[in-house]
This record gives sequence, C-alpha cells and structure tokens, in this order.
Amino acid sequence: MKMVQSGTVYQLTFMPRFFPVSCYLVEEETELTLVDAALPFSCKGILKAARKIGKPITNIILTHAHSDHIGSLDSLKAKLPEAMISISSRDARLLAGDKSLLPEEAGHPIKGGVPKNIKSKPDILLAEGDIIGSLEVIFSPGHTPGSISLLDRRTNSLIAGDALHTRGGVAVSGTFKPLFPFPALATWNKQAALASAKKLQNFQPRLLAVGHGRMIENPAKAFQKAIKESEKNLR
Repeated sequence: MKMVQSGTVYQLTFMPRFFPVSCYLVEEETELTLVDAALPFSCKGILKAARKIGKPITNIILTHAHSDHIGSLDSLKAKLPEAMISISSRDARLLAGDKSLLPEEAGHPIKGGVPKNIKSKPDILLAEGDIIGSLEVIFSPGHTPGSISLLDRRTNSLIAGDALHTRGGVAVSGTFKPLFPFPALATWNKQAALASAKKLQNFQPRLLAVGHGRMIENPAKAFQKAIKESEKNLR
C-alpha cells in the first residue's frame, strides 16, 4: 500500500503499479472518514494508516458499489462496528446485489463488478447536498446510476470516485484509455458521466482525488481536457 497526503486528504493506493485502486481517509478534528473500501485484502492497510494518523474511523462513505470500492467493507465493519456506512440510495441496491434497472434507466445495463455477498448494510442513504463531517455529497451518476462525489468544504478538495480517473491519462468515466481501459468498460452511461464531469468541474476544486490514479492539485486544465475528449468521443 502507498499513502500520499494532501492537506486533510490521505490517499491509500493498493496495487499501485499494476491496477491502482485508491480509497481515502479524510481527517476531521477528532476522527476520520473513510471514502471507499478498496479491495478484499485492504482492511489491514486501511486500519494501519488510521493508526498512523492517530484518529478513529467513524464513518465509511461509498462513492459507488463496484467490487473494487467495497471489497473490504465487511472486514472493516467487523473491526469497526460503530462506524456508520453511507451510500447513495440508488447504489444501495447495487450493494445488495440488485442489478435491476429503474424505468428511466432502460437501455443502459449496469456494468462492472457488482457484489453478490456483502453482508454489511448501509446506515445512511445519501442524497445530493447531504453532509457528513466536512464532506458534502454531490450526486454524480454515470459510472453507476447512483455514483456520488464528495467535496471537502474546508479545502474544496474533491473525491470523485470513478467519475474520472487519472491512471493512463485523465479521463471522464466512459472514455476509453488504452493504457487503463477498465473504468470505461465498467461505465453504465457515458452521457450521464460527461454531464457529471461538467457538474464537478463547476465546483472548481483545488484537488481532484479519484479511485484510479494519482491525485491532481489545481485540476482545472485536466478537467477541461478530459471533458473535451469525452465530448469528441460521444459525437
């Protein structure tokens, strides 16, 4: 595991050379919020990082319910029974293994790894504008129907899950990058993903933190380039 800090945001990356999967610890005054739960073997590394920071994990927020973002959820909940699990109300269905579509989602089958045996249940179902600690929920569907991003209101740092990725080149979810094609192959709705990227861009974040790839400070140019490429590919 590789840990990189930017202010109050700690990026924990597993398998950084081959298939980087990142989750995040966000530092509050007396506690930590974990954003995503990475891979099944990630529990030990996450807990070790929290001990190094010196604060307890009290919240676990899931940006979406793909398997590489919820892998160690059950193990973490067993170790941290008081931690509150949060996910969007839409992706709570995916967390439970339900891949069925809502009427307005017809024509866009859900892709990517959807869990089949997660025992942990969400304590909180999130909606646009909800706040947990310093993090504000931004509904950003596209990669999955219920994907969310999280904006730290203290620093304007954005944790975007798989709404974008920076591995293999900065890209909106759904844009195929030969050096790292996996997010594109797992994207539910490319048009929705582009709309969400434009929405996130409008927050003018100081930091962009994603599920796959390095964090980017002052990402305005990266956003612009990724959105332009996505628009071109969708014409």
